[in-house]
Amino acid sequence: MRILLSAIMIFVSMTLGTLAHDENFGQAGVLSKKNRGKIPGLILSSGEPLLNNKQIKLESGKYYELEITADGSQELALAGAEFFRAIWIDEIVIEGIEIRPLGVDSLEFDEAGAVEISFLAIKPGTYRFGVPGSDLQTVEIVIE
Repeated sequence: MRILLSAIMIFVSMTLGTLAHDENFGQAGVLSKKNRGKIPGLILSSGEPLLNNKQIKLESGKYYELEITADGSQELALAGAEFFRAIWIDEIVIEGIEIRPLGVDSLEFDEAGAVEISFLAIKPGTYRFGVPGSDLQTVEIVIE
């Protein structure tokens, strides 16, 4: 199963470049504006919940932009290796710098700042994303 998922993710990442742009119409295919889903932003603050309802539902095959803002009240990490392996990350933007990674395990905020992760939800399932060891600062992400 992991080999099949890996092969699918490699295929998707190799072909998205050709699907992403149509000279006559701008972005096309899975990255088009018609394929965008909405997702609430997350606020990272010492002792505060990431999200009040504690669950985010995503649709497999949709493109999302997740904004995470840290207030700098404490050095905090966000971990979600299983979630990051269930999505294809288009880019991570930090202070105008665009990063196009092959994989991510976690993010750590040493001070106040924001990051935007643009991704395509792929593998259905339920994933935990949040501050390691904290139930309060965790959100459940469900890809349907």
